[in-house]
Amino acid sequence: MNATSAPADLVLVGGAVMTMDAARPSARAVAVSNGRFVAIGDEADVGDLVGPRTRRIDLRGRTLLPGFIDSHCHPVMAGVDLMRCPLHELPPAVEVYVETIRAYAEAHPDLDWVLGNGWYMSAFPGGTPAREELDRAVPDRPAFFINRDGHGGWANSRALQLAGVTAETPDPPDGRIERAPNGDPQGTLHEGAARLVDRLIHDPSVEEIADGLALAQAYLHRLGITAWQDAWVTPPWLAGYRRFAQQGRLTARVIAGQWWERTQGEEQIEGFVEARASASVGRLEAGTVKIMTDGVCENYTASVLEPYLDGHGGSTGNRGIDFVDPERLKRYVTKLDGLGFQVHFHALGDRAVRQALDAVEAARRANGMTDMRPHLAHLQIVDPADWPRFRELDAGANIQPFWACNDDQMRDLTLPFLPAGRAALQYPIASMHRAGARLVGGSDWTVSTPDVMAEVEVAVTRISPEAREREPFLPAEAIDLDTALRAFTMGSAWANHRDDTTGSIEVGKLADLVVMDRDIAREPANRLGDARVLVTLVEGEPVFEDPALETA
Repeated sequence: MNATSAPADLVLVGGAVMTMDAARPSARAVAVSNGRFVAIGDEADVGDLVGPRTRRIDLRGRTLLPGFIDSHCHPVMAGVDLMRCPLHELPPAVEVYVETIRAYAEAHPDLDWVLGNGWYMSAFPGGTPAREELDRAVPDRPAFFINRDGHGGWANSRALQLAGVTAETPDPPDGRIERAPNGDPQGTLHEGAARLVDRLIHDPSVEEIADGLALAQAYLHRLGITAWQDAWVTPPWLAGYRRFAQQGRLTARVIAGQWWERTQGEEQIEGFVEARASASVGRLEAGTVKIMTDGVCENYTASVLEPYLDGHGGSTGNRGIDFVDPERLKRYVTKLDGLGFQVHFHALGDRAVRQALDAVEAARRANGMTDMRPHLAHLQIVDPADWPRFRELDAGANIQPFWACNDDQMRDLTLPFLPAGRAALQYPIASMHRAGARLVGGSDWTVSTPDVMAEVEVAVTRISPEAREREPFLPAEAIDLDTALRAFTMGSAWANHRDDTTGSIEVGKLADLVVMDRDIAREPANRLGDARVLVTLVEGEPVFEDPALETA
């Protein structure tokens, strides 16, 4: 299928082209001119478009896909943290963390604060590290480390002292201070309690944010990611994005989710409107508002319909925390929708999911079926009554499939504390899909890996690539390869309001592409996460290229 007879800038031939286009799901060759697809079909369909200046890439039987789109990640956080003391890639062990932090602190004696993130809750008894352990690594300065999911902080004694956190300090409404038996702060600060320390730490400069974004963008491009939605963008971070785009360094397509401060109300919306207007620079847009409605199950702050258990089968009466009053949430979402904003929800527990859908329904009733494209992220527990509501309300189900497995965190910090009937409703990806929900793919990086093929493996097998010998987790909720890939291509393109130009390989669309190192359709399901990216293209131009691309 040809749209032009002029020589193409680029042709890719001899591979398994998975187009994500329902009208033509597969092909063997594509041609690109001026950053767009001009021909899709067999090698004969692009042969006439090869001129003396055309670059020809022989796929050698490997897979060509639309560029991956991560609809829920945190590149600003990731980039800044890469310049600090990241723990994400380390084995989840206390001594490994302590030695790594000690070495970092000794190598940076000029730092007033020793900062980092990425510790796993499963590395510590009960998921709560103690201040004394961090004191061993940093005895002379304040130190503060956010955990891998961003829902808690680990402070040393000096940091707690500077923050004035003592046995007499009350828990904030949206968080909890973990305490020793005598009431003293133990060292872990859950949710909003982390702000007691975090408020003392200076924001990085605009240039530091931009430099961090360069690191994060390069990392994501190496994994085939050509676009993303940043799910936590404060005004300083948006300024960093804007600087990065103005400098011509932003090669990805980015939707910045402006952060809803849950301690504030409608008065912040005017600022969102102003920021949306000023932040549209190059491939950057800021027409989304991110609202966090609850926490996470591991620290019992996810908002749930049935109370958490005490770990021994007894009810605690605790149903988590609603970070935003549900009636106010309806009002906020209705107003944002009326102003043309998309709302991106953090909704992890089943009660939070219901409240977020109720807010979308209120907006639909008030404003009609606008093209706001709301999406709910995480969806760890979803009541069956709410599965069909995603389709009815045209709300995206933003899934993080990498979590849907029997890992240590699930085994030790989640299953003992959920009633059996609710535990069986975790990550109901297949059920929501069968009910008509539009699946949208996100990683929540740096909470977990942004490697799409690793996420796809778990979506298809419900087994972690890091523990392939374990039993699948609720295997009836597994989805097939095409459905999983579609979530990270067309599904996320829809969430970013860019499905008309990206997300699939179709004539006229932008040539955002990724080449894998194998034919993934022939790969065993439990080896999909081993697939590696060889080249990532944005509008036909390489933003990452492995030398192995041109070798057999």
